[in-house]
Amino acid sequence: MKALQGLSEVSEDFDGFILDLWGLIHDGVRAYPGVVETFLALKESGIKTILLSNAPRRSRLLIDGMTNMGIDAGLYGDVFSSGEATWQELKSRTDPFFAGLGNRAYHIGPERDVSVLEGTGIQRLNIMEQADFVLNTGPVELNHGLGTYELILADALAHGLPMVCANPDDVVMREGKRVVCAGAIARRYEALGGKAIYRGKPDPAVYHLAADRLGITDLNRIAVIGDALETDVAGANASGLKAIWCTGGVHAEALGVVYGETADLEKASDLARRQDREPWAAIPGFRW
Repeated sequence: MKALQGLSEVSEDFDGFILDLWGLIHDGVRAYPGVVETFLALKESGIKTILLSNAPRRSRLLIDGMTNMGIDAGLYGDVFSSGEATWQELKSRTDPFFAGLGNRAYHIGPERDVSVLEGTGIQRLNIMEQADFVLNTGPVELNHGLGTYELILADALAHGLPMVCANPDDVVMREGKRVVCAGAIARRYEALGGKAIYRGKPDPAVYHLAADRLGITDLNRIAVIGDALETDVAGANASGLKAIWCTGGVHAEALGVVYGETADLEKASDLARRQDREPWAAIPGFRW
């Protein structure tokens, strides 16, 4: 694993980057220092970008959020979210699992995530016994832990409901604090005996779709940049793409660093090995 201080060190090696959002570009509330300058440098270098996020809402809402953080939409290329992928599946019903779901969903998640049901014809319910499946977009409140949903999951299990998880992440960093995500709720449901399906990273299909959207056929000229070993690096490894691991995100505490601070390479390599992941390089943050 290479130790990078900035992307300029490898800019000649790549034509495109598949970029994570939370933990790399912003912390859920504000952009990290130097992000705008890095996007500008990538554009000047002719390197294409696509933002690939496990956010459980439609892609356009992520663009709005970044604009509010001072990251202009003209700085980057396409945006694709796990919420968008979930919406596509709920609308098209081409996948056999989604085709058999029915049209009544019990929603675990906040109001801001209901965009994944737009135009699908699915009715959102708050009574489990009337639902055909559970749509899981994450905790209703940011301070909720897994225990908050134990009785809800037991109720869903008792009614034999399948679960659609619109964000495979277990946790994400928000303003330096760890927040439980939909993936953790879904995995708890599976541990109880329930059935869940996930859309988003680390599914290789979304990386291949991102590569297609970049318009780059040589996969050796594309790198995935993100902070989570479990999704960003795992997805890159499974897709045959090089992974540049941002050590200043969700694993920063384990590595004893903060965003933008260089992690000890031996310590980082050991953590990656223990999770059976193989980053091509490590970088302290999204910087040029």
